[in-house]
Amino acid sequence: MSIFEQSSDILITCAPDLSELTGREINNLAIPIKQILPHGIVVEGTAQTAMYLCMHLRTANKVLFLLKEAKAATPDDLYRVAKNIPWDNFFDNTSYFSIDSFVQNSTIRDTRFANVKCKDAIADYFVEKTTKRPDSGPLRDKVVIFIYWRENDLSIYLDLSGEPISRHGYRLNPWKAPMAETLAAGVIITSEWNPTTPFINPMCGSGTLAIEAALIGTHKIPGLVREDYAFQHIHGYVAETWKTMREMAQQKVLPALPFKIIASDHDQRALDAAKVNAEKAGVDHLIDFVLSDFQDTPVEENQAGVVILNPEYGERLGDEESLVLTYKEIGDFFKQKCGGYKGFVFTGNLELAKRIGLKPKRKIKFFSAKIECRLMQYELYSGTKRVVFKTE
Repeated sequence: MSIFEQSSDILITCAPDLSELTGREINNLAIPIKQILPHGIVVEGTAQTAMYLCMHLRTANKVLFLLKEAKAATPDDLYRVAKNIPWDNFFDNTSYFSIDSFVQNSTIRDTRFANVKCKDAIADYFVEKTTKRPDSGPLRDKVVIFIYWRENDLSIYLDLSGEPISRHGYRLNPWKAPMAETLAAGVIITSEWNPTTPFINPMCGSGTLAIEAALIGTHKIPGLVREDYAFQHIHGYVAETWKTMREMAQQKVLPALPFKIIASDHDQRALDAAKVNAEKAGVDHLIDFVLSDFQDTPVEENQAGVVILNPEYGERLGDEESLVLTYKEIGDFFKQKCGGYKGFVFTGNLELAKRIGLKPKRKIKFFSAKIECRLMQYELYSGTKRVVFKTE
């Protein structure tokens, strides 16, 4: 019986700050959650369930199908456990496989040694059974095995996503220090943006926030953009099933939004990158790319949309002192042009955020790589209501 018919635990990994949002996505897919972990969520299902998760999830990193749990104290134990797995049930000796891992074991100084022991076990399994071993290497575009080994607890998975599903498949030109696709999706979901209202993204860079908004607003899921997954190289995969799943998802995609998404940047090179990425995602017709300083971004009046900025914050790209004026000008932009909208600033520098001069309604913690950040929300009143100024 193939794993497309056989049920097992499926671990969906994600950044710790996104686990709540990933869990919400899984619940919306009507897949019961079995366990919530600090860096992931466990459900139960077949590889076909995993296909569905790979196709739909916007905020996850990997989809791992559990093959074996065991106790393993040493590298020899790892080899023994791995060699006893019936690998030819999943792929054959003409395949190509790679190994990824998370290892915290006192007998292992270098994670690559654990990977080699597992690779040797798989190679020896095939040689003993078929006299030929499959090729292996670093590429994750075919069969991918994932080892989770913490002290004596060992879990061996098939990574059915292959390349992480955090890469949504459209970013041909990342430009400078781009926001991860999963993080951008998480920020938009957290903003509670209503796709029947405007979405404004000054300082758009390579366009990730605007593109993710277009995908979310039109119900276009990541599996309709990305084409290659590791599950396509596992025994039992039926291409026709995948085709049907994609066709059903495509039928739910909206052709347009009531408002064009506005994405502006002062650098033409950034806009050129954003346009290429939006075209790859199939949403370029939904976005107006505007060459302008962020203060001059066109904002339709008397609407209740969202405005999201991701300015530099002195950690990687900009010098902090030179950014003080930029943050002050963001506050001026909110007050003068964005009445009635919800304003958001994603930043890794809370001191600079104070220069915005507005009292945030919410501060939501996220991580961008290893940098702790905040998504600051501001209510920007219009009409007779006054903007609430920060008094601290």
